[in-house]
Amino acid sequence: MRYRAVIAALLALCLGVLTACSEGPTKMSKDQITYEDIVNTGLANNCPELPETARGSIPVDPNQSYILTDLCLQPKEFYVEEESNKRKKESEFIESKLLTRYTTSLTQISGPLAINDDRSLTFYEEDGIDFQPATVMLPGGEEVPFLFTIKKLVATSQPGIENINTSTDFEGKFSVPSYRSSAFLDPKGRGEATGYDNAVALPAAADKEDIARSNIKRALTGGGEISLQISKVDGRSGEVAGIFVSEQDSDTDLGAKDAVKVKIIGQFYGRVESAS
Repeated sequence: MRYRAVIAALLALCLGVLTACSEGPTKMSKDQITYEDIVNTGLANNCPELPETARGSIPVDPNQSYILTDLCLQPKEFYVEEESNKRKKESEFIESKLLTRYTTSLTQISGPLAINDDRSLTFYEEDGIDFQPATVMLPGGEEVPFLFTIKKLVATSQPGIENINTSTDFEGKFSVPSYRSSAFLDPKGRGEATGYDNAVALPAAADKEDIARSNIKRALTGGGEISLQISKVDGRSGEVAGIFVSEQDSDTDLGAKDAVKVKIIGQFYGRVESAS
């Protein structure tokens, strides 16, 4: 009986050590995190979060001015629109795999939060890290590059807002810059502002329209729409968080191909402050 008790105590001690090791590092506050703690971990890509119990409200005074600052959007899911065919009358979005590592979030975005005559709120995006190049892969292996962004976003809430709470949603449109700049050269040395203006030694049977489209480089601007659905509010600090759903154009390879729609779903965080 005495040996059984000793063996049981040793097993309990070993299991305790293994459990402590498997739990990994404990969660630290922002003040405790150093560069060594986050380098090559992906933690820098994470947006701040609010607890599930954050269900307060932020009063809105029409006689004051406000700004939305520290806005951060962290993508979680990516979908690419598939073209409709005879079997499918309507197009659908296909789930895709992200190929870009740890560099997908938009952060430090800010802009004024205006109060309109109908007591709706409008956010005007003005500053911040508001674009990130990304590439996703479809199940068949096709890769789709795009510039995840909310540049020049103008998003408006529903009217009659007296305070910002978990029922407040913003919807708006934004601009999508070209994935490539005018100085980019393709594998044949062609570019918009530099390089060759055409490719030589092309087969005579090649489609002339396709050749011209690839030769004439254009840094085209696309568009997108986004919905910001607030689900958490801290009335004391002015912090808000929730879910966003964005649909935007993909890369066009400087005009050589048509853009496809990319849907991005993720979480966002921001802080409402008085501008005065």
